[in-house]
Amino acid sequence: MTLLSFVVPAYRVQGYLRDCLDSILRQPVSDLEVVAVDDCSPDGCREIIAEYAARDPRVRLVSLARNVGLGEARNVGLDRATGEYVWFLDSDDWLVDGCLPAVTERLRRVRPEVLIVDHVRAYWDNRAAGSDLARTVPDSGDRVFTVRDRPEVLGLLHTAWNKVVRRRFLTDLGLRFGPGWYEDVSFSYPVLLAAKRISVLDRICVNYRQRRSGAITQTRDDRHFDVFAHWGRVFALLERWGPAYDDLRPLIFERMVWHYLIVLGNGRRLSPKLRRDFFRRVVADYRRWCPDGGYPRPGGMAGVKHRLVAGDHWWTYRLLRALHRSRVALARRARRAVPRPSAGQRLVALVGAAPGWSAPAAGEPSGPAAPEPSGAPGGWSGATGPGGSAGAARLARLGRAVLWLGRAGLLRAYYQAQLRRPLDPTLALYAAYWYRGYACNPAAIYAKAREVAPHIRGVWVVRRDRVGSLPPGVPYVVAGTRAYFRALARARWLINNVNFPDYVVKRRGAVHVQTHHGTPVKVMGLDQQRYPAGAVGLDFSRLLRRIDRWDYSITSNRFSTQMWERAYPAEYVTLETGYPRNDRLVNATPEEVAAVRERLGLPPGSRVVLYAPTHREHRPGYWPPFDPSALLDVLGASGLLLIRGHYLDPGAAVGVARAPGAVGVDGAVRPLGTAPARVDGAAQVDGVAQADGAGWADGAARVRDVTDHPVVEDLYLAADVLITDYSSAMFDYGCLDRPIVIYAPDWADYRRERGVYLDVLAEAPGAAATSFPELLALFRTGAVDDAAARRARTVFRRRYCALDDGRAAERVVRHVLLDEPVGAPTGPGAMSAGPGAGSPGSGVVPTGPGAAPAPAQEPAASPDGPIR
Repeated sequence: MTLLSFVVPAYRVQGYLRDCLDSILRQPVSDLEVVAVDDCSPDGCREIIAEYAARDPRVRLVSLARNVGLGEARNVGLDRATGEYVWFLDSDDWLVDGCLPAVTERLRRVRPEVLIVDHVRAYWDNRAAGSDLARTVPDSGDRVFTVRDRPEVLGLLHTAWNKVVRRRFLTDLGLRFGPGWYEDVSFSYPVLLAAKRISVLDRICVNYRQRRSGAITQTRDDRHFDVFAHWGRVFALLERWGPAYDDLRPLIFERMVWHYLIVLGNGRRLSPKLRRDFFRRVVADYRRWCPDGGYPRPGGMAGVKHRLVAGDHWWTYRLLRALHRSRVALARRARRAVPRPSAGQRLVALVGAAPGWSAPAAGEPSGPAAPEPSGAPGGWSGATGPGGSAGAARLARLGRAVLWLGRAGLLRAYYQAQLRRPLDPTLALYAAYWYRGYACNPAAIYAKAREVAPHIRGVWVVRRDRVGSLPPGVPYVVAGTRAYFRALARARWLINNVNFPDYVVKRRGAVHVQTHHGTPVKVMGLDQQRYPAGAVGLDFSRLLRRIDRWDYSITSNRFSTQMWERAYPAEYVTLETGYPRNDRLVNATPEEVAAVRERLGLPPGSRVVLYAPTHREHRPGYWPPFDPSALLDVLGASGLLLIRGHYLDPGAAVGVARAPGAVGVDGAVRPLGTAPARVDGAAQVDGVAQADGAGWADGAARVRDVTDHPVVEDLYLAADVLITDYSSAMFDYGCLDRPIVIYAPDWADYRRERGVYLDVLAEAPGAAATSFPELLALFRTGAVDDAAARRARTVFRRRYCALDDGRAAERVVRHVLLDEPVGAPTGPGAMSAGPGAGSPGSGVVPTGPGAAPAPAQEPAASPDGPIR
């Protein structure tokens, strides 16, 4: 017989379920099974469980046809469990690494009916809080006991997941979980009361996840009244068991009143209008179940509350609660109060700023800071002025700082004034990559909106130095100008692939759309707290405030939905539409591909390889070992190589130029970020050197730096093969169904230091290599596109590219801008069916956020140019 069965019900936990299952299966114990119950979850829980069951025989999927709730789902799992012991683990919690050997050793040696294990509360902000188990109920070692021996065990957290229970003991007792919320109450207390052999293991085994949103204990709902039914089940059971348990009734009664007061006092569970009715129910149960001989009433304020319940003194209870909350709030404000620097202090700080001063990036700070949109005084240095006087230079800096502070203050005041004006119901404001220009998903949505919703005026935010990168005829505002702040304050829709700056105010009726800019391989958001090397400079509190502004989160696949849900926990609505930016790839015709290659100067018949490694936040300046000339030798005479550095560190490509035998586009060893003005007599177009066929064929210009090419989709369409590592480029390029090669020479370090959601070697979209000689061998042997690589690519595309059917942008526009219901993706790109209509994570969302905006009083943009 299997020793231990885990019963793991799953409902709306797709972002956490993998953590839970992994924490069980990676334990160094084989004598276990996992009965995972999909409680008709509307998200991706079922497919996650099925994925694990397909690769690990210890996992069994039980899929329910209707949602029955946590208690009944546990009962279903219990009925299918075969282990000697059963452990009901919640699917958003996870086991501590290496805890199971101690648990199984105690079970085999002591043979308890109930084994209680310790836990920590694992908060979303990476804090952890231990329990009182070690202090109140020390480890029992080889001894077993009953509640009468150690009644303090009733004071432990009354959950099912901190108890491992002998399955035969449960079935003989006939104990089942009841329906509704608080189902642990009517399970845990009867189990402890009936057990003759209880053991306590003073070992932290469970990480009890404290979610920022979505947890029952933080949800205002009248279902918190279910707690009365469960305590009623406990006392009904005691009555059925008879006088033998009368001596334990006072202890259980005290726990009941304590629990009721916990629920009543929590403002995140009961709305004010329900609190008085709840109090009345507490009083009724107090009078119904109070033992004739009394009970051990606690002292202090807790005892006062018990007396107020006994006397039905609701108004006194309410007054004391209000006074207590006011005192706590004042104390909290006092602790948080930090003296703000004066204007003079801020000015001194500015004057002493380092050369090239910049503010933190406005979005996910996973890379270098972006310049403050309003334009801080830059280029200051400690050099002396023309007359050699350091004092004169300092005065000049001081004057510039005063002007900048004054201008910034006026603009912020102007922004605040504009926030008081009505929203413009026809204005959509777009931005991408911290105002770097017209790109990515926002650009695709903008283009489709001009076609499908021409009455909605789209305006772009760009930095002043990037205005020239905008396509002709695209309306824009320059970041930091009056026009920028006016549009920012009054736009009905704000659409970005990163976050807008912290000072942006979320207005009632405004809709914020977070499109993201990739499928996450590396960990993101709150998950980065566990990997500090990759989160330098990231302020998680500020990040959460930015996330709270989102109304919609656009995802390219179910996997992204799951990861964003845990990395960015908030109350936004997820739209699984596919990525708008990939519409062009899916819809591209052979004629368009040929035209792109011609514009890039790629000779017909050439085999083009695109190498696009990602950024390493934890290793600034790092570039993977890569010898372009060696790869070109393997590719042969028809081979051409395009190298694209990540936009956050394009200078890192300098390492390639210094590699033995590496060549630039003109045949010279040089930094790849600096393309020459002409190559073999060919001009540059869009920052990419243009060479004729002869230039490519003679070997002098067979590798190009395309880091600065403004449209990455051009490069995807032009390339026959993609080489990448941990970049989201693989998911976009996968839409083309062309060979993808994973080259991950620093995989072990990257996985350990930066953290990943995806094993790029185990789930590669094709062939994979961990060293440059291996990479060359893949091309030399043809493994880049052999049968095994094609099979891997098919599996990869089915999982990650299924939603990309060429109509993602239209779905976003119709739902978000036009408030139309939109179905799940269909067509050639949709290789698997999407979730059902109306469910989170589907392309169908019941309603749009926010109220209808008031009409605007003035236009925000001219049709074909900047807003002045």
